[in-house]
Amino acid sequence: MAPWVVHARELSEAPHDGPTADLLGWVARHDLERGNYGLARLGFERQLEASTRLLGEENPATLIAMANLSTTLSDQGDLPGARQLKEVVLEARKRLLGEEHPHTLIAMGNLARTLSDQGDLPGARQLEEVVLEASKRLLGEEHPDTLSSMANLAMTLSDQGDLPGARQLKEVVLEASKRLLSEEHPDTLNSMGNLARTLSDQGDLPGARQLQEVVLEARKRLLGEEHPHTLIAMGNLARTLSDQGDLPGARQLQEVVLGARNRLLGEEHPDTLSSINNLAMTLSAQGDLPGARQLQEVVLEARSMRPANPY
Repeated sequence: MAPWVVHARELSEAPHDGPTADLLGWVARHDLERGNYGLARLGFERQLEASTRLLGEENPATLIAMANLSTTLSDQGDLPGARQLKEVVLEARKRLLGEEHPHTLIAMGNLARTLSDQGDLPGARQLEEVVLEASKRLLGEEHPDTLSSMANLAMTLSDQGDLPGARQLKEVVLEASKRLLSEEHPDTLNSMGNLARTLSDQGDLPGARQLQEVVLEARKRLLGEEHPHTLIAMGNLARTLSDQGDLPGARQLQEVVLGARNRLLGEEHPDTLSSINNLAMTLSAQGDLPGARQLQEVVLEARSMRPANPY
């Protein structure tokens, strides 16, 4: 896509209409997926300014641009900025679409995620419970959006320490996904990975490992050895192996993940740096302190040298 992105970036340099502003947003989305948060933020800021000027402050495209910018702010760690934008989007959608319109509920769920990241778990839970109850009533108990709402609430319960409550919801989501979508549908595999995380938090490492191995094998077969979702599944399994004391097994998987991310994403992509950190922790647990230190210094240097403004 690189040549097309270069062309699209040039075309959307100075948006003069709605479609060009949309194109600018897609270029920014590409930058976001590549981990270039600074460039993505500039793109979304320019898209928001253009959409506001051309279409108005509460046009659906303007609100989408605002939501995209808020996501980037969250990724950069600017949670107050992200929260402020998400509150504006939510209030506008409530007023324009109604309290229970699907887009309003999505905006409510997005704000809940930021509240959770800020540590306001009661506030996040309150919003997520509203979204879940509305989804159940309007869409049905097993609609995909209802199941997603249930999974989001389960994560918050888990963060609050209510592991039994989180597990109960995650088991409901997984069983519904298996029945409605199939054993190897992406949503089913996501639900399986989420349940594995709760089992691990409850100390059921064998149960977590069993689920994670199923997810990893399915991801490999369906998506390929180096698909991002496969690498995530591999990293999750490595964490469980480490918790079980299988440090050589964890290290082997982490080295595979790191090698793939280095090659596919680049040495300084955030996901690559996270992989380096994970491997460093395993080396440290194995007693290889010089090796762990070397990796940690690479991460520190990359993060300290990243420019705040890519221009």
